[in-house]
Formats: sequence, structure tokens, C-alpha cells
Amino acid sequence: MSVQSFDKNLSRKQRLQEKQRRQLAVVDTVDKAETKVRKAEVELALAVTEAVQVFGDEQSASEGLDMPVEAIRRFLGMAQDEASGADNAVGTADKT
Repeated sequence: MSVQSFDKNLSRKQRLQEKQRRQLAVVDTVDKAETKVRKAEVELALAVTEAVQVFGDEQSASEGLDMPVEAIRRFLGMAQDEASGADNAVGTADKT
């Protein structure tokens, strides 16, 4: 009887381990996807910044890109945040 109980517990343990393994795999996949999305957003923000420079202003870029002005401003903010983050990283590296 104790052997059956041991097998049953082992089976439960194995099921739990498999469930945890799958959960961790899914979390890892989502983390990697979020990293890719963030990188793509930064690239888009830089492209939008360049478009504003080429078109002359936010409104013209909005019309040329067929993108709402609010989105243009959001991407400009992202590009500015990215640039100041890079500046801070360089400043920190210079101090060491």
C-alpha cells in the first residue's frame, strides 16, 4: 500500500514539475517578445523623429505618415527618453 502511495505522490510531483516547466517556458517566451517589441518601438520612434525633421514639423509628418499627431508626439517622447537614457549611460561610464 505504501508503494502505491509513493507512486501516486511521485506522479503528482511530476505533474506539478511539468506544469511549472511549461509556465516558466511561457514566461520566458513573453519576456523575449516584450524585449523585441520594445526594440521595435525604439526603432520606430527614431524613424518618426527623422520623419519630423524631414517633413519639417509634427503636423506635416502626421499627414505624410498617415499617423495621428498624438502618436507622433508619443514616439518623439520615446526617442527623447531613449536619448537621455543613453546619455546617462555614457555619463555614468565616463565617471568610472
